[in-house]
Amino acid sequence: MRTLRDRVAVVTGAASGIGRATAVALAERGADVALADIDEVGLQQTARQIEAGGRKATTHTVDVSSKDAMQAFVDEVVDAHGRVHVVINNAGVSVSAPFDEHSLEDFEWLFGVNFWGVVYGCKFFLPHIKAAGEGHIVNISSLFGLIGLPTQSSYAASKFAVRGFSESLRSELQPLRIGVTSVHPGGINTNIVKSSRFTELAPGQKAKIIRSFEKRGWPPELVGKRIIDAIERDRARVLVGPETYVTDLAKRLIPTGTNRIVDRLRKRLGL
Repeated sequence: MRTLRDRVAVVTGAASGIGRATAVALAERGADVALADIDEVGLQQTARQIEAGGRKATTHTVDVSSKDAMQAFVDEVVDAHGRVHVVINNAGVSVSAPFDEHSLEDFEWLFGVNFWGVVYGCKFFLPHIKAAGEGHIVNISSLFGLIGLPTQSSYAASKFAVRGFSESLRSELQPLRIGVTSVHPGGINTNIVKSSRFTELAPGQKAKIIRSFEKRGWPPELVGKRIIDAIERDRARVLVGPETYVTDLAKRLIPTGTNRIVDRLRKRLGL
């Protein structure tokens, strides 16, 4: 897109982390923002940051895994803002468990948020983006959309799905002046590990991983800035963090020889 000034952007998972950082960055570029999350308190905090900078922010309590809720959300946004140019499908959850201990209910819950939430966001907002004459969709995948690690079967599967979906959608929408970007953050200091459904393989494992993310994780504001750049330059894919670049390069150069990378990532992340 040529400019974000006076455009309308939608951000899911906007109560904290990457969603909040991206929403604030969009507002700093001159956009008004519709914020969605299930955390009402966090949404209000994000909205206050945006409004303090002079832009409009509306808050919407939405479960992105619900088709009906997402359809209603679209109507709310259009009623409040009149139009939509940018959609950031960021809401996500995590389950960490060996596959044989991973319940199907948790698998379905995770896919509902991480994949179907993305599909619903694209499907229901797309007619309004088309009507605006230009726009951009950003779908948040992950480092685990490039490589699968132990205990991450559901999470990696959902993020690989987001990546493939985004690539296909980009090829369809490019002639319509609508960009699509898949974003692959590595270790980012957000709340996703704290709020994850976690099966510990050793006592204190989750707490150890949380401390690792707090100490080594990249700030979510970095991801927000990279997303803004992707929208303005119409980038197909964004990699964030050195481990993501190394993994991507290795997967392309030695696609069947990444066992060592998997082992290093597993140890670094405490999985």
